[in-house]
Amino acid sequence: MSIKTLDYTNFKFDNQTAYYKGKVRDVYTIGDSLLVMIASDRISAFDVVLPRGIPYKGQVLNQIAEQFLNATKDIIPNWLISTPHSHVSIGRMCQPFKVEMVVRGYLSGHAARTYASGLRELCGVKLAEGLKESDKLPQPIITPTTKASEGHDEDISREEIIKQGIVSKEHYEQLEKYTLALYARGQEIANKMGLILVDTKYEFGLFDGKIYLMDEIHTPDSSRYFYLEGYEARQKNGEEQKQLSKEFVRRWLIENGFQGKEGQTVPVMNDEWVEEISNRYIELYEKVTGKTFVKANYDNILADIENSIKNELKKL
Repeated sequence: MSIKTLDYTNFKFDNQTAYYKGKVRDVYTIGDSLLVMIASDRISAFDVVLPRGIPYKGQVLNQIAEQFLNATKDIIPNWLISTPHSHVSIGRMCQPFKVEMVVRGYLSGHAARTYASGLRELCGVKLAEGLKESDKLPQPIITPTTKASEGHDEDISREEIIKQGIVSKEHYEQLEKYTLALYARGQEIANKMGLILVDTKYEFGLFDGKIYLMDEIHTPDSSRYFYLEGYEARQKNGEEQKQLSKEFVRRWLIENGFQGKEGQTVPVMNDEWVEEISNRYIELYEKVTGKTFVKANYDNILADIENSIKNELKKL
C-alpha cells in the first residue's frame, strides 16, 4: 500500500493575484489583503526540502498553529482569520519584517552546536562559560536570523539589524517584547502538558500600521520541546534529553552524511522511516495540544481543500 501525502497544490482562485511555493507551505494571495496558506506534507531540514512527504505533517502544523495563535491573541493580534480545512489557514496579508525572531531558553540545537565549536557569542549575545548541552540559560535570549527568500537564513545581531535598517529601532524593540511575552506563554502552556518549550521562532509583520504575529507558532517545525519529567535527572547524569521536535530528523540526516552542503545527497527515506516521522509528529500534536489527533481523509484531499477554500472566500 502506497503512503498517501499532500505534496503540492496548484489551484486557481477568484481574484487570485499571486502564488508562492515555500519549503512547506503553498501560499495564495487573494486580492491585496488575504492570504490562503496550505500546509503541505513536505518536510525540510537544513533549508532543503526532503524527497518524500510525511503523512499528516501539514495537518499537525496547521492545527497546532491555530490553537496557539488563538491562545496568544491577548498578547498580540495575529494574521489568522479562519481554518476552513485541517491543512488550510486563511488570514490577513501583512508586510513582513525581514527577520525571524528566534528565542532560546536552553542551550540546544544550533546554539549548542555553536557553543561546542568553542564560540561564546551567538547573534551578538554573550554565552556564559561552563554550560552543557540542554542546560537552562540564565534567562531567555533572542538570536535573530535574516529571512532569506532562498537558501539559508543567516544569524544576525540586533545591532546589525538596526544599523542596516532591516527593522527600525522602535519596531525591533517592540518585536523583542512580543517575542519574550509569547515565549513565556508558550512555556507556561507546555509545562502544563508536561513539556518544556526549549526554543522557538516567531515572524511578525505590519497590517494597517500595526504589528501582527504571522505564520505558525509553537509547532514542531518552528520549535523544540523536551519532556519535563526526568529533565533534571538527565542533565545531572549527562544523558541526552528526551525531546519532541524535528531535531531527530536533522540528526538522522547528519548521521547519514547530509547537512545541506554542496555535493551532499539526501539519504533514501524508506516507508518505515517516513511512518516513524509521521508518528512522532502526531505524538507531538497530542502532547502539545492535549487533544486526540483525528487523521484527515486523503481520498479526495485536493478537491476537499479547494472546495473548502472557495466556500470560505465567498464569506470573506
